[in-house]
Amino acid sequence: MSVELQHPMNPHKTADEAARGRFVSGMRSLILNDLAADLKVAYDRRAVPAWQRSHGAPPQSSAEAHKALRGDPAFNIYSAMRVQAQKMVWASVAESVEREADRLGAAARAAGGRVALNPTLDVPKNVGAIEVHLMPGSYTRGGDSLEAGAVYDRGLAVFSMGLMGTNLDDIGLSMSCYIRLKYPDFAPQSILDTGTTIGHNTLPWKLTYPDAEVIAIDAAPGVLVYGAARAAMQGQDVQFVQMCADKLDYPDASFDLVWSSMFLHELSKKQRAAALAEAYRVLKPGGLMLHMELPPNAEMSAFDGFYLDWDSWYNEEPYYKGFRDEKPPELCAAAGFAPTDYFQFVVPSIGIYGEQAIADLIASEAAEAVGQATTGRLAEGVMWFGFGAWKK
Repeated sequence: MSVELQHPMNPHKTADEAARGRFVSGMRSLILNDLAADLKVAYDRRAVPAWQRSHGAPPQSSAEAHKALRGDPAFNIYSAMRVQAQKMVWASVAESVEREADRLGAAARAAGGRVALNPTLDVPKNVGAIEVHLMPGSYTRGGDSLEAGAVYDRGLAVFSMGLMGTNLDDIGLSMSCYIRLKYPDFAPQSILDTGTTIGHNTLPWKLTYPDAEVIAIDAAPGVLVYGAARAAMQGQDVQFVQMCADKLDYPDASFDLVWSSMFLHELSKKQRAAALAEAYRVLKPGGLMLHMELPPNAEMSAFDGFYLDWDSWYNEEPYYKGFRDEKPPELCAAAGFAPTDYFQFVVPSIGIYGEQAIADLIASEAAEAVGQATTGRLAEGVMWFGFGAWKK
């Protein structure tokens, strides 16, 4: 069910608004569990045999699995309900954010927070002109007010059904824990988060490495204003800066760690390549580039690939599938990293399984097992896929 955020920037909700959020989370749980299981049955029993009769072989790719399922009643019901539930996520929180706007603004001003906006920045179309995740107004909703950040924060809490932690920080907490345990001698003093939105997965890096200077960037202004106040209210000293990841305004060799979470798939192919090259440029020798992302199609079955790619077709994520069709080792190599310095892994949710589960996985070297059994939407448990490379 939807989580109650544990920080003061969380808008106060009426009983009806809280019930609406729980209802939408419950509907999403039904769709992503029961209806998804029905969809897999329909794929195996109807779509695959029909495709094989027509093409002489089962679907070989995400795109073929998609074509095989289109028109099937299970696909139609699943997709229609999931699109409507996604729209309901944002609708369920908009009223409380609008009503609480003045209080949130006053609280943000009182909290302070370090934020630097760039009014001359040309916000890319993929940030402001596309309603990503079907979120009305997308990341630039409300301009440089708190609106976009508050809607995103509260909406993601409803969307994630509690699986992303009490402050939506489970990805950052899990990934930073993995790096700390896997590489105990790595002690970054300067950390850059690219595509931070509201900083929910930035703050865990400050918690993990409290002596580090942490900077979080994004192209959208309002989410940064909200994120800076959100961080300050949690006692975290993080600098939020309006900047594009593919055009970093930092000198060469400025950071020990460049990080992102669920960001690369929202960039065009050209932007993505430039962002990775920029990460390489600003890393110090011995530094680490790390990304939490969706696993690549090359390591998924046709159905699991389609299941993850569904968002590209129906959830206003136009670059989603293009990214997943690429191969992370090749992306890192093209950015300048040596192929031998690339690594990838799957880490269990620290909020669900605890730190010991991560330590046990590292000791067993099982974290290197990546595929639909560990990271597909129908896999057991909650696991996060990460990849990165060291700069020598």
